This record gives sequence, C-alpha cells and structure tokens, in this order.
Amino acid sequence: MRRFPDPDPGNPDHRSPISYLLWLAAYQRNAIFLGALYGIVHMLAQALVPAAVGTAIDAGIIARDQRALLWWGGAVVALGTIQAAAGILRDRAALTTRLGVAYRTAQLIARQAARLGATLPKRVAKGEIVNAGVADIGRLGEALAETARGSGSIVAIAVVAAILLHTSWQLGLVVLLGVPLMVGTVSLLIRPLHRRQQRLREQQAELTGRAVDIVSGLRVLRGIGGEDVFADRYRADSQRVRAAGVAVARVEALLEGAKVLLPGLLTTVVVWLGAHYVASGRMGPGQLVAFYGYAVFLVDPLRRLTTAAGRLTQGHVAARRITAFLALRPEFAPGAAAPAPYEGPCEGPVPCEGRPCEGPVPLADPDSGLIVAPGRFTAVACASPTDTATLAARLGRYTDSTVTLGDTPLGDLPPDEIRRRILVADNDDRLFAGPLREELRGRGSDAELERAVDAACARDIAEALPDGLDDLVAESGRNFSGGQQQRLRLVRALMADPEVLILVEPTSAVDAHTEARIARGVSDLRAGRTTLVFTTSPVVLDRADHVVYVQSAKAVAQGSHGDLLTDVRYRSVVAREESA
Repeated sequence: MRRFPDPDPGNPDHRSPISYLLWLAAYQRNAIFLGALYGIVHMLAQALVPAAVGTAIDAGIIARDQRALLWWGGAVVALGTIQAAAGILRDRAALTTRLGVAYRTAQLIARQAARLGATLPKRVAKGEIVNAGVADIGRLGEALAETARGSGSIVAIAVVAAILLHTSWQLGLVVLLGVPLMVGTVSLLIRPLHRRQQRLREQQAELTGRAVDIVSGLRVLRGIGGEDVFADRYRADSQRVRAAGVAVARVEALLEGAKVLLPGLLTTVVVWLGAHYVASGRMGPGQLVAFYGYAVFLVDPLRRLTTAAGRLTQGHVAARRITAFLALRPEFAPGAAAPAPYEGPCEGPVPCEGRPCEGPVPLADPDSGLIVAPGRFTAVACASPTDTATLAARLGRYTDSTVTLGDTPLGDLPPDEIRRRILVADNDDRLFAGPLREELRGRGSDAELERAVDAACARDIAEALPDGLDDLVAESGRNFSGGQQQRLRLVRALMADPEVLILVEPTSAVDAHTEARIARGVSDLRAGRTTLVFTTSPVVLDRADHVVYVQSAKAVAQGSHGDLLTDVRYRSVVAREESA
C-alpha cells in the first residue's frame, strides 16, 4: 500500500512542494530504498579500500609477511569487486527512480490538463505546460535519484570519521569539524541559487510560450507582415532569459568551485597532520597512506553531497511549479453521474421516465434565446467573433451556462456524457501525428470514412498523397495547408457522428466552389441528425434548414437565409461574402 494518497489539488496539505516530493518518494519507495542500500554498500566498500591498503603495507610489506600481503591484497580486490557491483545496482535503482518519478508526474500533468479542459488555455500559457512536461519532470526525477548517492556519501563520511577517530582523535576531529564547515559554506550559496533558478524558470516559461505562439501563428504573421515585430519581441525576451541564466551560472560556478576548493583544503590539512605524526613516530607509513587515501576519498562523497543539495534545490523549484499547476480548478464543477441513458430514439409520446433522452431532442440556450431544433441543419450568423466563441463555449459546456439538452441541463450531466453527445469542432483543433486513416477514422469503418471524405470535399487531398489515406501526418498536420487542415478536421468531426455536431466556421479557408460542395455534403451526410454551424458565409447559410442571427450574444432574428436578407443587420454581416 502507498504511504501517501494521490495528490488532491483541493487539499491544501497536498499543495506544498515538500509534500509532493514526499509523495513521489513514497510512490518510488522500493527503488529509492534499494538505491540507498546499494549506494551505502558501494561507498562503504570504497571507504574501506584505504584501510586495507594501509594494513597491507604495514602488515605485509614492512613486516615482510607474504601471507598477510596476499590476504589484504585479496581484500582490496574483493572490496573493488563489491564496489563495482554495488555501483551498477545503485545506478540501476537511481535510473528506475528518475524515470518512475518523471513518468508519474507526466501522468498527473496530463490528467490535470484533461480535467481542466477548456479552462486550461485560459489559466496556463502553452510554454508553461511544455516546461512542466519536459524540464520540471526531469529535475524532479534527478532530485530523488540523488538520494541513492547522497545516502551512501553520508554513511561513508561517518564511517571514515569513526576510523580516523579510532586511529587518531586529532585527525578524526579535523574531519568532524571540517565536513560541517564545508556543508555550511556550500549551503550559503544554495539560497541565492534557489531564487535565481526560480526567476529563470518563470522567464523560460514565458519565452517558450511566446515561441509556441509565434510558430503556431507563423502563416498569419507572414500574411500581415508582423514577423519582424514578433522577432524583435522574442529577441528581447531571449536576452532577458540569457541574463537570468548568466545570473544562475555565476552562483553555480561559485558552487562548483567550492566543491573543489573546500574538500581540497580538508585533504591538505589531513595529509599535513598525518605526515607530522609519521615523522614523530606516532603513526606508521601504512597508516599515513591510509589517511591520505581517506583524505582523497572524502572529496568524492562531499562533492556528491553538494551535488545532491543542488539537485534537491532544482527539484524543489520544479515541484513548486507542478503543484501550482495541479492546484488549478476548473471554472465550474462537473455534473454528477447521470443514470443510464435511454438507448434508442424517442418514439413520439413515449416518455424516457426521467432518464437522459437519447433521441433527437433540442439543444437550447435560455440566456441567448438560441434553440437548435433536433434533426435539422441549423446555421447561426453572429455579428462578431466574440459572440461565436461565447455561444460555442456555452453549447459545448466549456463554460458554465444554463444550456439544456432536451429537458436536462448540461450542468446535471457528467462531462463524458456531454462529450459523447455534443461535439464542438473549431479551427483551433489540431491534427495528430501518425497514419492519416487512423487519425480520421476513429472507431468508424473505411466505408464511412470514404463518405465523410467526400462530404468534406477532401478527396483531392487524399489522392495527392503518395500513400493516400495511409500516408503519415506530420506533427500538428504541418505538411498540409490551412485549407487542407480545415477539411481534414471536418472529416474527423463527421466521423465522430455525435448526436449534436457544432461546427465553427468550417469553410473559412476554402474557396466558394469548395464551400458550396462542403455545405451540400455535410447537409446530406448529417440528414436526420442535429447539426449546428456558426458561419457568415451566404453559401452555407442558404443551405441551412434554419438560420438564426445573433447580436450581442442574443438571438435577435431567425428564419431562412432568404427571409433574413430583408433584415439590414443580418445583411450587413453577410454582405461582404454576398458581394464576393
């Protein structure tokens, strides 16, 4: 059983970086325990080598005892073998810890992103998510993986100090006083390093977010001639990040210098005192060699301790950012689990007896007065893009609203039920990398895919590919033009075949001829199913069974396209396309 439960963003006790690091340590407790155990064995074997060498010199070479020399020589070989084997097992356990922590954190980040849904882009920049999913999870893994090396270093220092105290209390006292002094000196550099790393981390997230925005909107920037402006902004932000990185590097350079200087000073003091004792006859040559070996050996565990301190500092910074992300809450609470839906369409007056109806029912938004009739092709012309975004978010339950599906408020339905029955497809959707057929088909058949391709007027796209629908899609569909991506996204939406399909400007990137074919194809393919299209294209509006005109997020007029052309407000919205 786990010692700590999964982090609960609603629990204040689970929001601190320390509690999250403890939870990760409990989650990987087996690997961490084995890593620490192997690390201790590795460092102890290495720490005992100078003692074995010194004894071999005194008892074997100086005393001219061949048997003792062979015995202690064999001990050195055995200690080296144990050290090598334990080191391999330690590194294996450390790698398991690092990967386990990284992958578990990545799962939590992905789960939180899915839970936030439409709230995510409103609360978190894209660059922040990229940094959390790439840089931060790596730092967390490295921080906990250092426990294997750090624990072994602490035990090794303690054992060496005990041996030195037993052999010479003066030298042992030098080590016992010197080690805390070095650790204290290094700790003075940890706090400014922590602050500067935090500042660098924030600026890196902002810079990554700007880079993502520039890349995703590169075509638009080229169209309006804004490349130079955004390049200058990115260059300025990049220089600020560089300056923050240099500030971090200064402290890290001091820290690295302290890792070399301080152990070196301790080694010098120990060797000088040991040589003085040999000259005065208080210590044998073998013991001096052993003391020198201990002094040289102490450099490694002390350096590992300072490295572990730096890694834990970076891990604390990363944990703070991740816990802040995990603590975000959706804009509204999801509905409770609904009872099992009535499978099959409603047949006239047959009631559903309180269960969510699966038949063709209206989708209504009381706030705007918009009512989408069931089983019909409805088009909505909005006076502004803001109205389009607002209504689409309401109808898809991406924001809190009083929208109802039949007699059931969307707020009373669980998210899975809403996503299964209502699909909102807009031009911000992305194509995923992989085979095009698998990306578009979903759970449908190849025959249904062929019909959807024809309905979306995407046949020419498939025929132009070397392997047709079996060709590969690049990341975010960048191997397709904007118009091609729009039609392929429409194919994917049609293949989902939801009860209510909401399309947001599905033909904004195609010519009028293609637009007319798409409007006819979608209308025919979705016959008898509820389809809502937000558009100001007269070609699509003329094909719709019913048209609603929205102004200031309110439905102010409705009827056929021809009837609404007598309304000057409606006509002014579609006049540009009409004249074209």
